[in-house]
Amino acid sequence: MRPAFFSVLGAVLGALLLSAPVSRAAAPPAEQAVQADVYKVAIERGVGLKDAADSMRLRANALNLQLVAELPLSKQVEAVTGQPQRTITIFQFCDAVTAKALIDLNLDFAVYMPCRIAMIEDASGQGWLVMMDVNVDMLAQEKRVPQALKDRINAVRQALVEIMQAGAKGEL
Repeated sequence: MRPAFFSVLGAVLGALLLSAPVSRAAAPPAEQAVQADVYKVAIERGVGLKDAADSMRLRANALNLQLVAELPLSKQVEAVTGQPQRTITIFQFCDAVTAKALIDLNLDFAVYMPCRIAMIEDASGQGWLVMMDVNVDMLAQEKRVPQALKDRINAVRQALVEIMQAGAKGEL
C-alpha cells in the first residue's frame, strides 16, 4: 500500500476519534453544545451537479455572500485511492462582517464559520445539498447575542437556504 493511503487513513481515524461523542455530564451547562440539525434539499432531476454548483455560486454572489473555499473532497479521495468516487464537494460561504462581529462577541462562533453547504451524490446518483441548521434562537440565548446580530445571523441562514434552493433547481 502506498504511504499516502496511510497518511489519509490516519487523518480519517484521527478525525473520527476527535468527533466521537463526549459525555456532557461533566461539562457545565454554559459549555454544552448548541443543538444543530441538518437541512437537506434534493437536487431536482434533470439538474446536473455542475449546474447546481454554478447556480449556488451565482446566487451567493447576488446575495453578497463570498465563496471563500470549495473543497472537491471526492476528487481528493479519487487521487489517493485511484478509484472513481461519487461527487462530494464542500462549499464554504461567508459574510465577513457578520463573522467578525460574532467572533468579537465570542470566539466559539469560529466553529460555525464559514457556512458550509455540501453537495453530495448518493449511491443512486441523486444529488443533495446539505448544511448544518443551527437553532439560532437557542444559540443567541446561550451566547447572549444582541438582537441586531441575531437578525444578521438569521439573514445569513436565509441566504444559505436560498442558495441551496437555487442550486437544487438549477436557477441561474
